[in-house]
Amino acid sequence: MISLICLTGMRSYDHLCRKMAEDLDSVIMSVDYRLAPDAVFPAQYHDALAASRAFLSAEVLERYSIDPERVCVSGDSAGETWLLLWHKSSDDALTVNFKLQALIYPVLQALDFYTPSYQQNRDVPILYRPIMARYWLQYLGADTSLEPLLLANNHSSLDQPALSSSIRSKLDWTALLPAERRKHFQPVVRETGSPRVMGEVPQLIDVRAAPLLAEQGVLGRTPKAYVMTCEFDVLRDDGLMYVRRLQDAGVTVTSDHYEDGFHGCMVFAYLPMMSKVGWRSMNNYIHWLDQNL
Repeated sequence: MISLICLTGMRSYDHLCRKMAEDLDSVIMSVDYRLAPDAVFPAQYHDALAASRAFLSAEVLERYSIDPERVCVSGDSAGETWLLLWHKSSDDALTVNFKLQALIYPVLQALDFYTPSYQQNRDVPILYRPIMARYWLQYLGADTSLEPLLLANNHSSLDQPALSSSIRSKLDWTALLPAERRKHFQPVVRETGSPRVMGEVPQLIDVRAAPLLAEQGVLGRTPKAYVMTCEFDVLRDDGLMYVRRLQDAGVTVTSDHYEDGFHGCMVFAYLPMMSKVGWRSMNNYIHWLDQNL
């Protein structure tokens, strides 16, 4: 039997997890990790890691007749690749290798709040640009008064000693995004900025919080991938840059982009707030899992 480890909110995705279990004849583990602001990074990472270690133990695999060669890790928005990147970069690795990774409109970086999708969708619900900056600060346990500095990209100015050219290249959308996504937008890179943010929130460049900053060698050891992105989502370009970086690392990637999609649309696959793009994206996601697991 196949298995999926889903790093998602349990209540919001109960219908989806049940449908996956039925349609794929699979065992689903949905990790109810602690949420910000009550718990801050890296608590969520450790919760997902502990749950996955327990689930992937020989005893549990045998009890539920799970094929250890057919395990996928998946999640939406913030519930994404902490576990996957840890698994490929830690000396204390899990005994089971994931066969697939599936990311749904992922959150992958907080150094650039002026990607084309952040500029284009700054006032588009449900994930407004200022809200995203505040979420990041709450998630990392930082002072939310830093929000204006993040929104101005003052924290990623050229005079920040912690941000090497190597780090910057990993989220250089002028090189990583296709021309049709760059459009007329221009990057916003400050010559000088405030040292306060990086001084108080060094977690901004921790790859467990910002997987887009992972080294190419780490990405190259991750499994075949599915990445869903939506046009009307500030996070669109995070996902598209991750697709490009995976491809450059030699990983096979299915990039599933929805021109009519918005952040969180898969939640709206069922009544009473059903949307066509929610239903379509959910079924395409499950179909990909069925074909590849």
